[in-house]
Amino acid sequence: MPEFVFAYHGGKTPDTEEEGAKVMAAWQAWFEGMGKAVVNPGNPVGMSKTVTAEGVEDHGGANPLSGFSVVAAADIDEAIDMAKGCPMVTDGTGSIEVAEVHQM
Repeated sequence: MPEFVFAYHGGKTPDTEEEGAKVMAAWQAWFEGMGKAVVNPGNPVGMSKTVTAEGVEDHGGANPLSGFSVVAAADIDEAIDMAKGCPMVTDGTGSIEVAEVHQM
C-alpha cells in the first residue's frame, strides 16, 4: 500500500499543562482512529533552516515545517481524508501538506 508523508505546518504550543494534556489527548485519539494506517507517528520538529545554492535561510522559509508523520493509504485522496481529522487542522491553527512517498 502506498505511504504518504504528512508535513505539518503551523500549530500552537499549549500555554498550560492542562491545555497540553488536552492537545495530546486529541492527537492520540486522531492517531488511534487511523489505526494501522499510521506507519510512523513522527514527531514535532524544532526551528529549521532552508539550504539552497544561494545560501541558508533561517526560520524554515515562508511555511516552516513543524512536524511529520507517515501513513499508509490506498491513494492520496484517502490520505487527505485522514489529514482532515488532524487536531491542528480542525482547530484552525495549522495545515498539513500530503505527499506520496515514492519507493526507489
